[in-house]
Amino acid sequence: KKTCADSTGFWMLLACSALRRQRGAHHASSGALCRFSCGSTVPEVPKRARVIIIGGGVIGTSTAYHLGKLGWGAGDNGTIVLERDRLTSGTTWHAAGLVETFGSTSETSTAFRQYTRDLYASLEAETGVSTGWLECGFIELAANQHRLEEYRRVAAFNRRMGVDVHEISPSEVQKLFPLCKVDDLVAGFYVKEDGRVNPVDATMSMAKGAKMRGVQFFENCPVTDIKVEKGRVKGVYLADGSFIEAEFVVNCTGMWARQIGQSTGVNIPNQAAEHYYLITGAIPEVDPNWPVIEDPTSHCYIRPEGDGLMVGLFEPHAAAWSINSVPNDSSFVSLDPDWERMTPFVETAMSRVPATLTAGIKTFFCGPESFTPDLSPIIGESPEVRNLFVAAGLNSIGILTGGGVGRLLANWITTGQPDQDITGINIDRLHPFHSTPDYRSHRVVESLGMVYKCHYPSHSMKTARGVKKSPIHDRLAARGAYFHDVSGWESPGWYAPEGVEPKVDSEGRTGFWNRENWFPYWKQEHEACRSGVVLIDMSFMSKFLVQGRDAGRVLNFLSTANVDGAVETITYTQWLNKHGQMEADVTVMKLEEEKFIVVATDTMHRHVETLIRREIEDQDARAFSTDVTAAFSQMNIQGPKSRELMQFLTDADMSDEAFPFRAAKKIAIGYAWVTCVRITYVGELGYELYVPSEQAAHVYDRIMEVNAANNVGLVHAGLRALGSLRMEKGYRDYGHDMDNRDGIYSVGLGFTCDYDKDGGWKGREAALKEKALPARSRLVQVFVLDPEPLMYHAEIVYRNGQVVGHIASASYGHTLGGAVGLSMVTAPEGEIVNKQFLEDGKWEVEIAGTKYPAKASLRPLYDPNNTKIRC
Repeated sequence: KKTCADSTGFWMLLACSALRRQRGAHHASSGALCRFSCGSTVPEVPKRARVIIIGGGVIGTSTAYHLGKLGWGAGDNGTIVLERDRLTSGTTWHAAGLVETFGSTSETSTAFRQYTRDLYASLEAETGVSTGWLECGFIELAANQHRLEEYRRVAAFNRRMGVDVHEISPSEVQKLFPLCKVDDLVAGFYVKEDGRVNPVDATMSMAKGAKMRGVQFFENCPVTDIKVEKGRVKGVYLADGSFIEAEFVVNCTGMWARQIGQSTGVNIPNQAAEHYYLITGAIPEVDPNWPVIEDPTSHCYIRPEGDGLMVGLFEPHAAAWSINSVPNDSSFVSLDPDWERMTPFVETAMSRVPATLTAGIKTFFCGPESFTPDLSPIIGESPEVRNLFVAAGLNSIGILTGGGVGRLLANWITTGQPDQDITGINIDRLHPFHSTPDYRSHRVVESLGMVYKCHYPSHSMKTARGVKKSPIHDRLAARGAYFHDVSGWESPGWYAPEGVEPKVDSEGRTGFWNRENWFPYWKQEHEACRSGVVLIDMSFMSKFLVQGRDAGRVLNFLSTANVDGAVETITYTQWLNKHGQMEADVTVMKLEEEKFIVVATDTMHRHVETLIRREIEDQDARAFSTDVTAAFSQMNIQGPKSRELMQFLTDADMSDEAFPFRAAKKIAIGYAWVTCVRITYVGELGYELYVPSEQAAHVYDRIMEVNAANNVGLVHAGLRALGSLRMEKGYRDYGHDMDNRDGIYSVGLGFTCDYDKDGGWKGREAALKEKALPARSRLVQVFVLDPEPLMYHAEIVYRNGQVVGHIASASYGHTLGGAVGLSMVTAPEGEIVNKQFLEDGKWEVEIAGTKYPAKASLRPLYDPNNTKIRC
C-alpha cells in the first residue's frame, strides 16, 4: 500500500487528504490554536524563537537542520519551523528526486549539488531515517554537436570542482541503460556517483536531524503576517492572532513566497508553472538500478519507477499557473493535464526509450513548480527588511540543491555573511517590475523551457521584453542595434551595418560556440574604439544621488578610496564588508560639497542602493539617497578621437590641462547642461555624459550632427565591444570576475585603498591583514595564443599541467588577436602568485576538451602603463 511518503507520492492525493483529516485529532491541544482550512489544531507554540522558518518543504527543513547543527536549535534562542499544512505538502512531495552533480558552470550551484548528494547519502546513519538514496548513476545525453560542445565545456569545469564525470560513447550509454535509443546520439556524460532520492523521506530525515538538535516543528500552523519595525523583522502572526517574536525570519514557502513577501513589501518574483511527468505501465526489462538519463534535446529525463519508467518533461514552451495568487489552502496539488498541448512533447520524450510507447501510461501527472525570471534561485536577506531571509524559486532543482541551500542560509544567518558566491542568486538582483503579473506570466513560459535548452553564451531571453528603454532607444534601433535584455533594459549588444537586418543567423551552424554572423560587426566596433571614437549607450547603469550634510562621511566610510575630496571629481572605489570581502565596485562623483552620485553596474542596483540606505541608518546620518537611474541617460564617448569630438560639441575647454582624468564637470551641449566625466571602462581616452532624460534625444541628435559636419567618424558600439575592450585592459566586473568571497588585494584593486583618510572605512583592518599575507591567489589576465578558439566562462586554466584556476569571464581581444579572460589563479602550497610565478610556468587553457597554449599576466596586456587613458 502506497502513502504520500512513497517515492514520489503519485496518484495518492485522496489518501493524503484523508491522512490530513485524521491528523486533526493527533494535533488537538489545550494550548493556542493555529487554524487552517481543514480546522486542525497544533500544540501551543512558543512565544519567542531566535529563528522562525516559514515552510516545511525540503528547503525550510534543510535550513532548520543546518541551524541545529550550528547550535541554534533549542530553547528561546533556537529555531522553529511553521508549516501551514503538512511537511512536504507544497511541491516537495511530487519532486522526481534526481540528484545530479553534473550540469552547472556555477561554482555555487555545483557545490550545492555535491554537498546535497553527500548529505543524502549519509543522513540515515545519523538520524535513523532513510532518505531513499540510491547511487545508480546519471547520464547526460548529447544528441548533436551543439550539446557536445556545451557538455564538454561543462564537464571540464565540473571535473575541476571534483565531479568525476566521464564522456562515454553511445554504445556505452546503451550498456548502462539497455532500452535507450542511441543511434542518433553523439556521446553521453556519465557520473557514476550520482543517483536519486525519495524527496519526502529525505525531507523527513533532515527534519529528524533538526529535532535531534532541539528544532521544533509545527504543522497545520499557517503564518498570516510578518511584523516589521523600523525596517527590521520582529516576528510573525499566526492564524489565531497570536504572535511569535523572533530575531530572524526565513521565508521558505516555495510557490507561496511571493505572496508572503508582499505583506512586508519584499520583492520575490517567482511564478508557478505546470510541470509534468508520467509513469509508464510495467516494462519487464527495467532494472531499478539503471542510471537516470537526461536528454534535453527530447525535453526529458527518464529513470526507473516501480516496475516501469518515469518520463519527466521540461517542454520548450511552458504554461503559467495561478498567476494572481496561489491558493493558501492548496496542498498536495495535482492539476488536470493539458493533453493537447503536451502530446507532441510526450511523444518526443518517449521516443528516446521506445519501449515506453507500448507500455502504456499509468499516470500522467501535472503539478505546479515555481520558476524565476533568470532561472536562478532567490536566496538571501531581503533588501527591504533586515533579518528577513528568503530561499525560494529553486526552478525545479530544490531536491538536488536543497542541502547546500540550507547550509548556506544557516551559515549566513549565524555569521552575518555568506560563505559562498551569492552574486548570481542574491534576492537583491531582482527588481519590482519582475513581480508584475504580466511579466511573470510571460517570462515563466520561457524560464521553464530554458532548463533543457542549449545554454549558448550569447543568448538573451526573448519574453517579457521592452520593460525599460533608453531615451534614445528608437534612434539606436534605426542605426541597426541588436538589443539584449540587461536587467530589463533594452541595450544594444552590437550594430548591423547599414542595409543589414540586425538578427542572429543560426542557419547551417554547428552551434553558437564559434564565430557568429555578427562577429565582424563586433570587431569593427572594437577597432573603431581603439583607433577612432565610439558612442556606447550605458543608460542601464545604476545611479544614486546621495545628498546631505553627512553624505560625504557616509560614502567615505563605505569606500576604500577617498571619495570626499575635491569637488568636480570622480573616484573609482570598492566597498567591503567588515571582514574585508568585496561588496560593490562603484564610482563616486563629488559634484558639490554635499552632493554625490554613485554609479554601479546594473546587476548590483538594489544591492548598492541597500548598502547606502543602511549605512545612513546605522550612522544616524543627515543624508538621503535617491535612485536617479531613469533620470539620466548615459552616453559614453570613447576612443583616441573622443576629445576632438567633444571639443566640437561644447565651448568648454576639453584639453588635458583644463579637463584632466577623473574630472566631473557640467558642460553645455546644445540646449542641455550635461555632467561630463573623464573616465573609461575600455582603456582609451574617453568621457561619460550624464544627460537629463528629457534632453537625451536632443543631445544625441546634436552629437550626430556635429560628428557629420566635422567628419570625426563616430561609430556606434554595443555591449559586446564594451566587453572585449574592457577585457583586453583587464578591467574587473563585480559579480563576474570577482564576488563577495574575494579580498581587495586578491583581485588586484588594493591601489584604491586609502589608509590615511580621516574616519577610516569599513573593512580597513581586514584589508590590512590581507595585504600582509602572501598572495597565494590572484586574479590574472589569461590570453590564448591561438587566435581561433573562443572563451566565455568556466574554461580550465593549467600551469605546468596542473589546474590552477578557471576563467571567470572572457571575450575576444580583437586588438590582442585572441581570446582573453580573467581567472583567479591559486598557486600550490608554499608558492605565491607573482610575476616570477607567471613567467616561469607553461600556461594552457582547456576549451571544449582541447588544451591551447596561453599567457598569464598580472598587468594589463593592453596599454599596461595607461598612456592612452591619460593623454
